Parts: sequence; structure tokens; C-alpha cells
Amino acid sequence: MSSEGPQSRMAPVSSEEFRRACGRFATGVTVASVSDREGYPHGLTVSSFTPVSLEPPLILICLGHAVTSIEHFRRARHFGISILREGDRCLSDRFAQKGQDHFDGVDWRAGETGVPLLARALAAIECAVYRRFSAGDHDILVGEVVRTCVNDGAPLVHFASRYRTLALD
Repeated sequence: MSSEGPQSRMAPVSSEEFRRACGRFATGVTVASVSDREGYPHGLTVSSFTPVSLEPPLILICLGHAVTSIEHFRRARHFGISILREGDRCLSDRFAQKGQDHFDGVDWRAGETGVPLLARALAAIECAVYRRFSAGDHDILVGEVVRTCVNDGAPLVHFASRYRTLALD
């Protein structure tokens, strides 16, 4: 058995190959949000949202280092997650765009921690920052869930670079 390990014998996977493979994982769509020091809301579309632990209740999100609002997330003590509904593709697209006031004209409210939450969310989750660390070209932000609000409806689903409809039984 070689001590070199599998990495030394295999060609690296390209970013495009990795993106295509990960695109085969169906995911819900969320908007992650924070308020800056002046109380101004910032948010972006995030599909890399994962529940981590029940005790304590932890979730994580991954934010690319190139994200315009990354510094607001790095400084924040709290952040919010709004899980989008099936009919909210326009919100997903809006919060994915760079260079605009994402919350202008959007129905939102400040949560109990002060984070902005979308009024139409299928679920809204408020988190206290539990841990932050960098991995590759992303920051991983782990949050301890401090408040939730859950509503009925179907989720917005993303699979293979397209929005999809989930068939509910």
C-alpha cells in the first residue's frame, strides 16, 4: 500500500466538473440576511444551507469570498435565513444579482434579533453566530438558532441549474 494517498495519483477535478456534479443535488433556496451597523439590511440568495445539530440547534451557510456583502456577515453577531416558497423565483433571482438594493420594494420585517426576514418566507430562522471559518474560496458561517417562524406551503427547489417543482404527496 502506498503512503502517497489517492490525491497524488488522481487528476484534480475542475471547478466546472465539480459545479455540474453538485448541481445534481436538489436543494431548497434561501435568502441569508444581516443588518449592518446602521441597521441597513443586506442579503443574498444561498443554496448552501444545512441543518447541522439538534442540540444545540445549529445550521450553516457558505458564502463566497467575492460576495459583495461578505464583510457585513463577517461583522454580524446575528444573521437570518428566509426559506423561499415555490412561487418566489423572482426573490431568488433578485437576491442573486449584484449591485442593487435587494430589499427595496420587498416586503420584509426585522426579526427579534434585528435581522431582516422576508415576509413571504416558508420559514424564517434567526441565528446567533456560533462559529466562522474559511475553507477554500468560501466562509462557513455556523449559527445557533434562536428564533423560528414556520408557514405552510411548498418550497422553491433548485436542481441541475434550474428551478423545479416538488411533487408533494
